[in-house]
Amino acid sequence: MTSKKVIELFYDVVSPYSWLGFEVMCRYRHVWNIELKLCPAFLGGVMQGSGNKPPGVVPNKFMYMTKDLKRAAEYFDVPLQAPADPFEVMFKKGSLYGDALRDSGARTGERRRQAGGAGVPGAVETDLERGQGHHRSRIVGGGANWSRLVLFGEAAKKAGLSDGVIKDALETAASKEIKDKLKDATQKALDYGAFGFPLLVYHRNGSPEIFFGSDRFELLAHCIGEKWLGPRPNTSAAKL
Repeated sequence: MTSKKVIELFYDVVSPYSWLGFEVMCRYRHVWNIELKLCPAFLGGVMQGSGNKPPGVVPNKFMYMTKDLKRAAEYFDVPLQAPADPFEVMFKKGSLYGDALRDSGARTGERRRQAGGAGVPGAVETDLERGQGHHRSRIVGGGANWSRLVLFGEAAKKAGLSDGVIKDALETAASKEIKDKLKDATQKALDYGAFGFPLLVYHRNGSPEIFFGSDRFELLAHCIGEKWLGPRPNTSAAKL
């Protein structure tokens, strides 16, 4: 049996392009022969560490992004909607606490999954990943202050997580351990050469191959020896 190819996905919920990359890679994780490792990290730290500038401070880049996201949302079939004040939501409120919550939830979910084995319905970790879609729709759709605990709780419930898992995640979200893990992931992304998200890292023969953005899936597929079947691979395969 062929061993799975390891791909790391570095993302930040504050980035709409990260959501596109997240959704597509989740769709392909069981289509391609890959092991997808989710690596939530702090986009603000990557921007600062790499010397990059966010679209909000480059007018032409920001105007392009607002139009491009509309096209991308339609193509990838992801319900992206611009918030009332995108600069405020994406570049001022930040995502450090929100990502700490997510990382904490994933870790807690994995512990519960290991403890419960097959008895835990529907792979808790995957359910939390799917919960990002609900959570992001609240952020991008309404421009709410999504770092609030209540939004995380709502997203987790929609993803099917139990009250106990949610409680554990919220209690450990602000811990030094979780914050340190987020910092470590951010530094790891910078060490790979990141300057923005999403960042896909394919490990080939011990050497990392880096792909930036949500428009490099065809190149990634070529690199790993798989086929790109469009944004909805299961639908595309059914038509063949």
